[in-house]
Amino acid sequence: MSKKADLSPIPVSNSIKSWAEDDRPREKLIAKTAAALSDVELLAILIGSGTRELSAVDLARQIYTSVNQNINELSRLSVKEMMKFKGIGEAKAINIMAALELGRRRRLSDSMSKRKVTSSRDAFELMHPVLSDNNYEEFWIITLNRGNMIKRTHKISEGSLAGTVADPKKIFKIALEDNASSVILCHNHPSGNTLPSKKDHEITQKCKSAGLFLDMPVLDHIIIAGDNYFSFADEGAL
Repeated sequence: MSKKADLSPIPVSNSIKSWAEDDRPREKLIAKTAAALSDVELLAILIGSGTRELSAVDLARQIYTSVNQNINELSRLSVKEMMKFKGIGEAKAINIMAALELGRRRRLSDSMSKRKVTSSRDAFELMHPVLSDNNYEEFWIITLNRGNMIKRTHKISEGSLAGTVADPKKIFKIALEDNASSVILCHNHPSGNTLPSKKDHEITQKCKSAGLFLDMPVLDHIIIAGDNYFSFADEGAL
């Protein structure tokens, strides 16, 4: 009796090595530059291989679409949230998060190299890498010398999605220890809403009064919400 033919599908590899040359993001990066690749292609390189049903690029596109094609939203995902996508194990999730963190640190390093604050935009660009990806509120200050050169940045407090508490006594204790001439307040709104709350106005006015008493003026209060921000100084609310 003849053996029955095996009609089961032949396994198909979805690793990057098996793709047509024109579809390989690694080769594209080598031939051109990393800047020539789309966000999805870069993410696919980090993923490395897909599943039986999806290539790494397809999987990367699925993940990228789930965060509304927003890198900041992607960086907010936890390892467990990343692993909910079929084909993403712990190791791949960690690789993606590590790469995103390196990018954040590079942006912070670039911002810190611009040592002088001359506008609300400068303050935003300095603190954006620190606060834009957070799922909870944090309150920071920037201390400056008389030439508006940055002395240091300090985290004052962290809270929840709804808010955080900033103590003016702690703010100015740190500023005095820095021998600062002025300060800029900064915190984030994970909700994406840039508009200040009643409490935001209250802490701004308390710090403004304390700063005037100590001859250490509050130059601005920046609220960062994703890639947007609100400046109390620019809006005449300081």
